[in-house]
Amino acid sequence: MDVFQNWFKKVSGNQQIILLILLLSCFSVVLILTARILAPFFAAVVLAYLLQVFIDKLESIGIAPWLSVTVVFITALLIALALVFGLVPLLVRQIIQLAKQAPHLISNLQIMLNQLPESYPALITPAQVTQIMDQLSIEVLDFSQVLVGSLGGTVVGVATLIVYLIIVPLMVFFLVKDRNVIVSWFISFLPVNRELSREVWLEVHRQLQNYVGGKVLEILIVTFVTYVTFAFVNLQYGLLLAVVTGFSVLIPYIGAAVVAFPVILAAILQWGLGADASIAIGAYFIIQALDGNLLVPFVFSEVVNIHPVAIIVSVLFFGGIWGLWGVFFAIPLAVLVQAVIRAWPLNTP
Repeated sequence: MDVFQNWFKKVSGNQQIILLILLLSCFSVVLILTARILAPFFAAVVLAYLLQVFIDKLESIGIAPWLSVTVVFITALLIALALVFGLVPLLVRQIIQLAKQAPHLISNLQIMLNQLPESYPALITPAQVTQIMDQLSIEVLDFSQVLVGSLGGTVVGVATLIVYLIIVPLMVFFLVKDRNVIVSWFISFLPVNRELSREVWLEVHRQLQNYVGGKVLEILIVTFVTYVTFAFVNLQYGLLLAVVTGFSVLIPYIGAAVVAFPVILAAILQWGLGADASIAIGAYFIIQALDGNLLVPFVFSEVVNIHPVAIIVSVLFFGGIWGLWGVFFAIPLAVLVQAVIRAWPLNTP
C-alpha cells in the first residue's frame, strides 16, 4: 500500500505526467463516445495522415509544400476514383457470383464431407459430418438475414456513401493543406511545459510514418502478386481473395491465418483434394512466407519494434473493445502504448 501511495504522490506532483494522462483520457473518451457520429472526420484524419507521409517525402527532396500537397492529393483522388469505378464493380460482381453459387458450393462440400468417414473413419464420423453441416446451414441463414437487412437499407446506405464521397475528400484536403494552422491551434491550448507529451508524440509519429507508408506499399504488392498467382492457376474468385489477402497484412500473424481458410476452401471446392488445389494453397503460403521474410524487411526501413506476443495481445484487446476498427488500428495503438511506457520511467521524479 505504501508503494502505491508513494507512486501516486510522485505522479500527482508531476505536471507533465498529469497532462499526458489527461490528453490520453480525453482522446479515449472522445473516440469511444463519438466514433459513430464523427466517423467521416476520423476517416479523413487517418487518410490525411497517410497522405502526409508522402507529402513529407516530396518536401524532403526540395519540392514546395503547396505543390507537394497538390500532387499527392490529386494522385490519391485519381487512385480512389479508379478503385471506386474500376475495382469495386469487379469485386461486387464476384461477391454476387459467390452468393448465387453458394447453394451449389455447399452441396459439393456436403458430398466431400460425406466421403470423409469412409476414407478416415478414425478421424471423423457421420454424426460429426451432420453436425458440421447443420452448423454451416445456421451460419448461412444468419448471413442471408444480415444481407437482406442490408439490402433493406440500401437507400440509406447509398445516401451515406455519397456523403462520405463528398465530405471526406474535402476534409482530407483542408487537413493536409492547413496542417500547420490546425496543429498550432491545438497546441495553443496546451501548457508550455509539455516535454513528456511531445516526446511520446514524436516517438509515435516516427513509428507510424514508417508503419503507414510501408503498409500501403505492402498491401499493394501482396494484392497484385496474389491476384496474378491466382489468375495463373485459374482459381475462382481470385480477385476477391487477392484483395482480402492484401488487406490481411494489416492484422499481423492472425490475418494470414484467417484468410488461409477461405483460400483453402475455395481451392478444394473447385478442384477437390487434388494436385491443382495443392498448388493454389501452396502458392498462397509461399506468398505469405515471402511477405513476412523478404518483403517486410525490405519495405520497412525501421520495423515497428514490438514483440509478436504484444502484437497479438493488442489485436485481441483492441478488437474486443472496438471490433473491426480496433483490429485495424491495433498496431498504431500498440505503438502509442509502447511510446508511453518508454517515456514514463525517464520522466517520473
